[in-house]
Order: sequence, then structure tokens, then C-alpha cells
Amino acid sequence: MADAPRPSEEERAKSKELGALRGLWPFMAPYRGMMAAAFAALVATAVVSLILPLAVRRVVDNFETAEVGLLDQYFGAAVGIAALLAVGTALRYYLVTRLGERVVADIRVAVFDRMIGMSPAFYERIMTGEVLSRITTDTTLILSVIGSSVSIALRNLLILVGGIGLMLWTSVKMTALVLWPIPVIVLPIIFLGRRVRRLSKENQDWIAASSGDASEQLLSAQTVQAFTHETRSRSKFWDVTEKSFVAARRRIATRAVLTAIVIFMAFSAIVGFLWIGAADVRSGAISVGELVQFMIYTIMVAGAVAALTEIWSELQRAAGATERLVELLNAEDSVADPERPVAVEGLGRGEIAFDDVRFSYPARPSIAALDGVSFTVAPGETVALVGPSGAGKTTIIQLIQRFYDPQSGAIRYDGVDLREMERAAFRKHLALVPQDPVIFADTARENIRFGRPEASDAEVEEAAKAAAAHDFLTALPEGYDSYVGERGVMLSGGQKQRIAIARAILRDAPVLLLDEATSALDAESERAVQEAVDRLSHGRTTIIVAHRLATVKKADRILVFEAGRIVARGTHESLVSEGGLYARLARLQFTEGIAAE
Repeated sequence: MADAPRPSEEERAKSKELGALRGLWPFMAPYRGMMAAAFAALVATAVVSLILPLAVRRVVDNFETAEVGLLDQYFGAAVGIAALLAVGTALRYYLVTRLGERVVADIRVAVFDRMIGMSPAFYERIMTGEVLSRITTDTTLILSVIGSSVSIALRNLLILVGGIGLMLWTSVKMTALVLWPIPVIVLPIIFLGRRVRRLSKENQDWIAASSGDASEQLLSAQTVQAFTHETRSRSKFWDVTEKSFVAARRRIATRAVLTAIVIFMAFSAIVGFLWIGAADVRSGAISVGELVQFMIYTIMVAGAVAALTEIWSELQRAAGATERLVELLNAEDSVADPERPVAVEGLGRGEIAFDDVRFSYPARPSIAALDGVSFTVAPGETVALVGPSGAGKTTIIQLIQRFYDPQSGAIRYDGVDLREMERAAFRKHLALVPQDPVIFADTARENIRFGRPEASDAEVEEAAKAAAAHDFLTALPEGYDSYVGERGVMLSGGQKQRIAIARAILRDAPVLLLDEATSALDAESERAVQEAVDRLSHGRTTIIVAHRLATVKKADRILVFEAGRIVARGTHESLVSEGGLYARLARLQFTEGIAAE
């Protein structure tokens, strides 16, 4: 982690102040009825709160002169008002909190729905841990605002306005005495509020960076430990976390100063009013009850101002969080579906064609991963891609799945450009076994069934047998229903790869993509899986990426890649006889076999 947020993060961190909260409206709009009910309860409780001092004034002014029955009525009315206040407050809390939970749940779902469909190019610019931080930490801030702060702010705003109005009705002179500090209070709120907003954004950026770093380190815990980098990883995480704490400390200090200024000015005004009010009571200008009533309203107004000051800072933090979430929702994907996609019904022969494709990864635009690549894989044909690391073989697999779009040229499936089809619909025609198989924290059975969720248990087991996985799966403590752990930590590399192969077999798609599918298998398992792949490839278009040439000898054609170009084509025998790169690779792996031939 660098010593400051990445430049792209800073560019995205420009605050739009509280206007950013408008981004929450699309999620709140469907619940207008709930908002209206919550607002009605809020207004009712605010009005009841403002009525209560009037009842207190009557009790105080008539305490000595009123009849016992009348006093009982006054106290009974006060209890009734308190009951209304309790019911209204409880109703407001229920409605507002429920609204907040509902809206935040919708936001989390919307962000996840958007992020799960983003192409790999998007994740070259932002870490997965940072996205998770936004979905969790930032939505928690928004929950605090919607489920609490906004309603408290509106209630205190109503009490502030109503309280000032009733203060003026009671005594204009004392009201002026109490309210004069407000302009003085507003200035530090504006000045220091900007600093709080900036520090809140910085704090959240560092929290996201910390989450991203922790996610990366924990997911690679075994590698970290194998290279004895625990101390370095701890130091790195501590450094990022400490920067987050420093930003939070500055924000807290600024808010503390702001709170001190507001409280001092507000209560100084209250002391001044009591001083003048006591003199007016002695002179008979106002009654004791009016003084008590005014004092209660003054305390309510002062409390409202203090609460609004606190909530202002919370709203600023939520504005920053909203900005970050809306940014994810509005993020543009470099790979997008067309407005009017070509229907994939009727497609399925399995022809794959590359036509003068040129491609560079977004993170390395100056380096050509593919440079003018053209070839066609006929339906049912098995084509192997070989060559040194970084030659462009895996890039071919990624472009076939349309994880990226080429800068020029076209990739076609059954004669239709991939860019003219909906990605989800087209990808149903593909089955993939990646170089690094992804195993989910579930049972072995469900990991295989991931290839076709509606498959029966019998079909799952048949696919496992075809992938030479049945024997080791039945030997597990609970057989196919054994939990395999996060990322399949309870399985060996070869076992994970066979589960991934079974998953692809179960998918039963017209096109089979094998990216180093047998790289983690021992010789015996590789032979069994190779036989399964040979059977599976009949009638299907199969593209195999492999470094181990033993897995590609039976391919109908072999394409030899070097530096993003196809430098040779042919069968194993023809390429060996021609010499060149493939022959050199074959000599390294089949020295004895070639000598025997």
C-alpha cells in the first residue's frame, strides 16, 4: 500500500457535499407510504413535545391558587401528553428503522448485482476488498442516517422552528437575548463542517484500502506464511490501519472543537436569559410559569441546535458514503451488452472464429497481448493452443468468453460477432475448466452441480466419474456431501481440478474450454481425465491451452503462439517435422520419445 490513496481514488473522492444524498432517493421512492407514516409520527411527537411546556406553565402558575381537582386535571393532561409522546416516538422509531434497513438492503443488493456482472477490466482498477468495504462499511453509515439521523434531524428542526416561535410568543426581549449567538454558531459549523467532510472521506478511503489489503493478505495466508512474510504483512496492514485512525482522530478532534463552541455559545445565552428573566419576574413583567415555560423552550432549542450540529457531521459522512456507492452503481463497464442483442436460439454448432484480432489489456495498453490473430475452429474440432508463458493463449480463452473486447478485429460464434449477443445468453454455450479452478465453500456435490444447477444427483455422479473424481469423492468422510472448505482448502490441487472438470462435463455445452486443465494432476489421473476429455470432445468444439504437450498430441490442430502471434499451425507430427518453436518445446518434453521415433 502506498503512503496515500491511489490517484484514481482521490479523483473519485471529490465531495459533492450533502447533494450526494440525492443518490439515495431512487431506493427510498418505492417506500413513500412508509416515509409518509414516519413523517406524520415525527410531526406528531414534535408537536406534543412543544405542547408540554405550556402545560407545565399552567401547573406552575396555578400551583398555589388552583383547586385540587384542577391541578389533578393538569397533571392528568401531562401524563396523557407523555403517553402520546411515548407512542408516537415508538411508532416513529419502528417505521424509520425499518425503512433504513429496507433501503440499505436494497442498496447492497443493487451494488452486488452490478459488481458481479462487471468484466475483469473493471477489477484491474479497483480491489475486490474495497468493493466489499463499500457494500458493508458505507452502507452501515447510510443505515445510521436513514434509520436514525434524518428523522432526528427533522424532529429537531421542527422543535427548533416551533420552539423559537413559542419563545417569541412568550417574550420577544428574552428571545432576542437567547438567539443572538446563532449567527456566531453557524460560522464555525460551516467552516469546520467542510473539514469534517474532507476528513471523513479520507477516513473512509483508508478504511477501504485497509479492507482491500486485509482481504488480499488473508486469501493468500498460506503463501505469506510459506515465505515467512507474516511480520511484513502485519506491518503493512498496521500502517494502513494507522493512517485510517489518524484521519479519524483528526475528524473526531474537529467535531469535538465544533461541539464545544456550539455548547458554550448556546448555554452562555441560556445563562444570560435566566439572569434577565429573574429580574423580570421580580419586577412582575412575567410570571414564574412563563419563565419556566421559556426556559424549557430555550433548553429544547439549544438541544435541537446541538443535535443538528452532530447530525450535520453524520450527514456529511453519509454523503461521502453515498457518493462511493452511487459511483459503483454508475460505473461504466468496458464490456457491455448491445441494446438489441442477436438471439442465440438456433446457435450452437460451436464454430469459433478470430478475424485479425488485436488486443492489449487495459492495465498494459502499450503491450500487445494479441497481434493480428486469425483462425477458425470448426464445429466439433479440437484445437490446442501452445507456446511459452505470456504468448497469448489464456488471452484467447478470455476473449472467447468476452471478458474483454479486442481493440480491433472480431471474434465470432457461429458467424455472429460476440459484441452483437447478450453475454449471459452466449456464455451458456461455453463450459470452462480454468487454470486455477474456483471451488466454493460448499459440498463437493454442489460444487460440481454449479455447472448445471438443475442436474440430478445421478448426473452429478456421472460427471464426476467421467472426470476421474468419483473414487476420491466417495472416500471423503461424507462422500459427495462433504464440505470442502473455503476455496477448497480441504482438497489437493489435483482434486480441485477434477471437480472443475466434472463441473464442465456436467454443463454439457457445445464449446469446451480447457485452460491448463490437467496441469495439477499426476500421471495416472491425467491419463484418466484425458480419456474423459477425449470422449467429451466428440461432437463439441474444444479449445485446449496447455504447456504439457502430452495433453495436445491428439488434437485435430495445434496453433503455436509466440509474442501474441500465431507462428505455426498443424498436427503434432507435422509441427515436430517442421522444426521451429514447437519442435524445440517438444524436444524439451519428449526427448526420449522423439529419439525413439
